[in-house]
Amino acid sequence: MSSALIIALLIGAAIIAGLAFYAGQLLYKLNSQKKLIVKKRVEQQQKLEQSRLTRNAKLADSIHLIARAMAQEQCEFSEGCLRIWVLMSQYSFAQERDLTQAYAGIFKMYEVVKEMPTHDARKKYSKKEIFKLDTARWRAEQNLSDEIKADCEKIISEFKAAPGSENVVFN
Repeated sequence: MSSALIIALLIGAAIIAGLAFYAGQLLYKLNSQKKLIVKKRVEQQQKLEQSRLTRNAKLADSIHLIARAMAQEQCEFSEGCLRIWVLMSQYSFAQERDLTQAYAGIFKMYEVVKEMPTHDARKKYSKKEIFKLDTARWRAEQNLSDEIKADCEKIISEFKAAPGSENVVFN
């Protein structure tokens, strides 16, 4: 064998060894990046879950307090149902639930009052129109009171109050 061929083979082997080393480094970096991505994804999921639990706890506390106020007749059913329904729609339940069936009384009352004007919006209507709306609301409150009270009891037992707020006294 000639020396030129031996030199060419040695240079080729060195180039192949260098490329193999470089490829190994790239694979190692890729593997490290994949592990880092998985770790970050797990951390992000944990933060999201903690955030969801914190948000749910605040929502549950508010839902619980409003339901207690309604059960003790310290809050009008129409206002309480409106507030509870909005809060429940933001609550992240562990399993999908049909809230319209689980809390039918509250849902029915919500359906009655959801489009009714409140606060400054009421000023745009005549006294006769406001009286008509109020009469419809009062009738609905009266007709649905038993269902709403039963729903409030379910809510009070299902949605737990935050520590310290379970002793809130309504005046």
